[in-house]
Amino acid sequence: MEDNPADVLLVRAALEEYRVIGELVVFHDGAKAIQFIDELESGSGPCPDLMIVDLNLPKCPGREILESRNRSEILCNVPVIVLSSSDAVQDRAETSRLGASLYLRKPLRLDDFLRLGATFREMLGLPPG
Repeated sequence: MEDNPADVLLVRAALEEYRVIGELVVFHDGAKAIQFIDELESGSGPCPDLMIVDLNLPKCPGREILESRNRSEILCNVPVIVLSSSDAVQDRAETSRLGASLYLRKPLRLDDFLRLGATFREMLGLPPG
């Protein structure tokens, strides 16, 4: 769930760089992400293996997506990486309380952003690659 097209491209590039194969489903606002969660609960579509959530999304913040995920029987055990430009202690604490598996600040340098692919592989339980 990411509203910045450049960050979506960087996440996609990080996944490709570390050969993480799969479908990347992107929601550009929080309301659509919550709608997706509701649709999964009603049995439509496959469950994701990993969620990457930005905190600052239009229409509905990332915190509400985490809360919705926690109420979902299907998604409650899916690992969640919060990828945010915020480095605020309160954001880290709140997302941890809401069940985020990992909180990462968005890197400023391209090579650091691409290295996130290794973290994505690890969170998916894939061997280093």
